[in-house]
This record gives sequence, structure tokens and C-alpha cells, in this order.
Amino acid sequence: MRVRSHRRPLWLWVLGLATGSISASAHHAGGAGNALSAGPIVTLSATTIEQGHGVAVVTLDYQSLNGLSDETLTQATANLPPGTPEENHVHDLRSVQAYALLYAYGVTNDLTLALRLPFVRRTGIREAHEHEPGEFEVEDLGSADGVGDLLLFGQYRFLRQAQDEFAFLFGVKTPTGKTDDLTNQGELFDAEFQPGSGSWDGLAGLAWTHRVGVWSFDSNVLYSMSSEGTQNTDLGDRFQYNFAVSYRLTALTGATPSFNGGHAHTDASGHNHAHGSDSPTLDLVLELNGEWQAEQETNGIGDPNSGGNTILISPGLRLSQDAWSGFVSVGIPIVENLNGIQSEPDWRILAGGTLLFEPGL
Repeated sequence: MRVRSHRRPLWLWVLGLATGSISASAHHAGGAGNALSAGPIVTLSATTIEQGHGVAVVTLDYQSLNGLSDETLTQATANLPPGTPEENHVHDLRSVQAYALLYAYGVTNDLTLALRLPFVRRTGIREAHEHEPGEFEVEDLGSADGVGDLLLFGQYRFLRQAQDEFAFLFGVKTPTGKTDDLTNQGELFDAEFQPGSGSWDGLAGLAWTHRVGVWSFDSNVLYSMSSEGTQNTDLGDRFQYNFAVSYRLTALTGATPSFNGGHAHTDASGHNHAHGSDSPTLDLVLELNGEWQAEQETNGIGDPNSGGNTILISPGLRLSQDAWSGFVSVGIPIVENLNGIQSEPDWRILAGGTLLFEPGL
């Protein structure tokens, strides 16, 4: 394969998130995110990769959390009902990080398949223990890190019109990640902090894209169906919903800004191919990224301090030239409705780069 000699607006997703998407959930990393040369950064587009072409992607998803004070952890532990399972104790968490590699390939002009492998790291994990009756101590459990679950993802574009596209999203998260990471005290981290989940999870959703000149409007919904994994724990279903507006501010050399490139032609099959110049372009992006997550369950017992709903507003920039694209998005919470006592999101950054390939001649 060789690097593509021209650029077109191929849009796809980097998944995390979990974490899969970029995830708005406080305890999870990664999720859906568009990583190619135009359009949104987190929101999934409906546009597929051209048949026979591929995309390599590297991303960093960093989420900072406000954390919980020693007093909050101590009081929460003191107020636990008798018999509360250890895994349902309140925990502190300060950051969730996911470093991911992704490769996607256009099987046909309407079907794209991708795989994503993350390395996940959670820092600042703490909890309070009662060592003597009425005496509590907050313990630093350390950081949990390791290879996360491999995600297999697909996108099928079932409708394409002059300015609108619609696509099915589907996938499966495999139980390939690390599930035996230990605390500073030599004990097993709870399932929610392990890099891998130990479960098979299915994903399904829809994406929509509408383009008018220098504007692109994109939206998607994605549901993740969680199953029981390591330590008999079900981390809870997730529903992600996103909307994005993108504007091509300028072609930096003064060319006419357009998501559709400098000119286009239609081949014999009726597919449109846009050829941009080698000049760099700059896109402005504004997104709303939301996620609802169900409570997690261990041995059939729900954790009241898990799950909830979070919405972030995420401005971003994308710089593209020929086959290369670099991007950064900053997310700020505007809705935080978490269940029980949890570390709330403070801010997050998604950054990365992509390289487009085409088959060798």
C-alpha cells in the first residue's frame, strides 16, 4: 500500500472511548469519535471510506476528574448499610486515560470495518476503610493500567442523497483486556477499574450527516449492551448521543474553503470523488457529547454509586493536508447527573492524528 496522493473528506470514528467513545462516564475511557480529514471529532459521521482504502489512527483521550475529599470518602464508608459488598464502596478517581491505535478499511463504498486497541490507565484510585470500630483511614490504591479490550466496529451506509447520508453502526467489544491488575496493597482492583472488562458487549446505532458548502452537520446515537464479565460484574449498558457542527474556516493558502475539495468528478459507478489541493485546511468544530450509563451490578447486586448522565460541550480544531490530519477537542461538562457519590468529570481532551492509504498500483 502507498500513501494517498490526494485528500478527500473520508470520515470515520475512533472508538473508546470506551472505552470504547470518548466517554462522558466518569469511570470509563474511549468511545466513538471521528478521526479523519474533515467533519466532527467525537461525533460519528455517516460517511464511509472508499472501497479498497484504509486509515491508520493514533489517539489520546484524557479525562480529568474533580475527585473526592478524605471527608467525603470517610463519611460515605461510615454510612454504608451493613453487609454492603466491598465492590460497592465509594471510590475516588482522578483521571482516566486511553491511548488507542485504530485501523479502518473500506470493504465497499458503503461498508467500512475497523478494529481499535486501547491502552487504558486510571489514576488516583482511593477508598476509605474502617480499621477499628469508628476509626477510618483513606488508602491510596494506586493506578490501574494495561491493554484494554479490542473493539471490532462496522458502519454500513444504507442511504445516500445529494446532501444527506444515513448509516447503521454496529460492533462488538471482545474480552481481551487485562483484568488482574493489583492495588498498592497487593489486592485485585475492582472490575470497574481494570483495563479490561472481561465481557462480550454488543454495539448498535445510527449516524446522520448533512453537508452544505463549508458546513457539515453530523449526529449519531450508539447503544452498548453490556454483559457480565470479570469478578461477576456487569459494568452497565451505555447510550451515547452526539451532535456536531463543523465549519471549514479557510484553506490556508487562500483557496476556496469547501468540505468537498477543489473539484469533483463522478465515476462510472455514480460515486463522487473529491480531489483537494495539497494546501493545508483548518476546520472549526463545536459538539454536544452526551452519555447515559446504567448502574453496574456485581453478583446481581446493583451499585447505587455508579451510572448516570453527563453532557459535554466540546469545541475543537482540525488541521488537514493531503493524506494527513491532526485534531484536538476540549470537552467541558454542562450537565452532570450522576447516581450517588462519584468523582465528577472536570474536563477532557481528545487529540490525535490520522494517515490515509490507498492500494498500491
